[in-house]
Amino acid sequence: MTRKQTRMLRRILISIATLAVVWVLCAFVPLPWYAQLALYLIPYLIIGYDVLRKAFLGVVQGEIFDENFLMAIATVGALALQEYREAAAVMLFYQIGELFQSYAVGKSRKNIAALMDIRPDYANLETGDGVQQVDPDTVAVGDVILIRPGEKIPLDGVVLEGSGTINTSALTGESRPRRVSPGDDVISGCVNQDEVLRVKVSKPFGQSTVARILELVENSSLKKAKAENFITKFARYYTPAVCIGAAALAILPSLFTGQWGVWVSRALTFLVISCPCALVISIPLTFFGGIGGASRSGILIKGGNYLEALAQVKTIVFDKTGTLTQGVFQVTGVFPAEGFTEDTLLETAALAESWSNHPIAQSLRAAWGKPLDSSRTRQVHEEAGHGLTAQVDGVPVAAGNARLMEQQGVQIPKSSKPAEGATVVYLTINGTYAGFLQISDVEKLTSAQAIQSLKRQGIRTVMLTGDAEAAAHQVAQRLGLDDYHAQLLPGDKVEKLEQLLNAKAPNSTLAFVGDGINDAPVLRRADVGIAMGSLGSDAAIEAADVVLMDDDPAKLPLALRIARKCRRIVYQNIVFALAVKFLCLILGAVGIANMWWAVFADVGVMVLAVLNATRMLRPVKPE
Repeated sequence: MTRKQTRMLRRILISIATLAVVWVLCAFVPLPWYAQLALYLIPYLIIGYDVLRKAFLGVVQGEIFDENFLMAIATVGALALQEYREAAAVMLFYQIGELFQSYAVGKSRKNIAALMDIRPDYANLETGDGVQQVDPDTVAVGDVILIRPGEKIPLDGVVLEGSGTINTSALTGESRPRRVSPGDDVISGCVNQDEVLRVKVSKPFGQSTVARILELVENSSLKKAKAENFITKFARYYTPAVCIGAAALAILPSLFTGQWGVWVSRALTFLVISCPCALVISIPLTFFGGIGGASRSGILIKGGNYLEALAQVKTIVFDKTGTLTQGVFQVTGVFPAEGFTEDTLLETAALAESWSNHPIAQSLRAAWGKPLDSSRTRQVHEEAGHGLTAQVDGVPVAAGNARLMEQQGVQIPKSSKPAEGATVVYLTINGTYAGFLQISDVEKLTSAQAIQSLKRQGIRTVMLTGDAEAAAHQVAQRLGLDDYHAQLLPGDKVEKLEQLLNAKAPNSTLAFVGDGINDAPVLRRADVGIAMGSLGSDAAIEAADVVLMDDDPAKLPLALRIARKCRRIVYQNIVFALAVKFLCLILGAVGIANMWWAVFADVGVMVLAVLNATRMLRPVKPE
């Protein structure tokens, strides 16, 4: 419990004890009204000082119509009508409700804070004087750090020495440790479990995985969902309306009946009932809990608005490589043309691609398996969706797909027939067709499971890829996708996405899932952009609204269930709170509901709504 909550609890306990003493004293000792007023003012001011102060400041600052103003007017009016006990009790119960709400919100924030307690306190930096503990912010790219067993990995980097396991659960929600060895990438925020690792830093702390995650979570509360905006707009009109209604209830009937005491009392009860605390408190808490619950499962949602949009998704569009497939290509065939050897073809292709980080380029270098002198390669020019041209040992080389060959004016022999579904890199050397390399990718283990789970939720699945028609057809068929479009350039993907957006059902949203730099424009254009966070590019993660930290497609159905549960709870609270409010307002206006009903309609409804909202703090289990 926070210091503020402790102080509030102490004041509540003192007020309860004081109110009980005053209650008993006034029940057994006949006292004049002014003596009773003085006695009841003691617990009233102890517990209600904050409310009265906030109401006064609101009036001074021009922000009159809030719950503090309503409570202040209602209880001061009750004191004026000599309802001393009711005035003190209403203020007491209101503050008890506020304490409960503060505790619930605090618990939600504490859970997220514990979840996100991944910021490293120090880094073990290798220097000329040995190993020194320094602030991670001061470590530069290229420095070497040591991570001992039990320590958090402070910065992203590449393992130079040491083999062991790291715990990634704080980032991905995945409990199974990951094995790393020299050459493997490691990301900050994970915990080294068993062996000392020497790591070469690849990113400064401000651009590291842990810094990006903390920034995403901290900024998520700034982006309100439509339901939260609705409550803000609703309160702007609702509060003045009920104040005017209460004034009319107090004055108009009294002018005809002359019973000012009766109708003013009803008007004050009407004001207490009208407090919109349940909506104002529970709805943001629900979205906050949803974002926290998703984070616990390795799903980062950048704001309540994206959580709400995710709940309305009816179509999910996928990129292929690195999203549905592992993005780990392997050269499965080298087919040189006449006059060229396999070694010449493979070495030239690897040199041409030596400056590229594309998975295909990495597979070519891995297949060559020998050190490459990148200085032999000059004038590299990449053409998105086609391939690249370069000078290798001063000789013009082109490596890419059939469209690049056509652009180069090179005729591919009919005898060059790659396996169906394989990715093909054709090669020209000095303008002459030199052969082709056959490269294959495999689906992620959970891709088919994710697609089937999405279908059970009524989601239409589509794949957009720049890969060949045959490769795209095979992947779509094996995974059970509803539709696919192949051989698309980045601009073509945006155009195709526009068509899908125009064709979607009313009141529904479309999500795009991708991981590469070329996916950033499509992620921006989609209603909800979802990026693969572990292997995905910085551009894709920056452009996305939702980030899957472990690149697991199976997290998509889970994200949708979390979003839909959040939306259900929000709608339940809105309907329940408004129904009870309006019923009690009518009963209060006709004199059936008294101040105690008012307490239930305000504090009771708020407590029940907050309890319902805290259900989002419980994790949603995968199928």
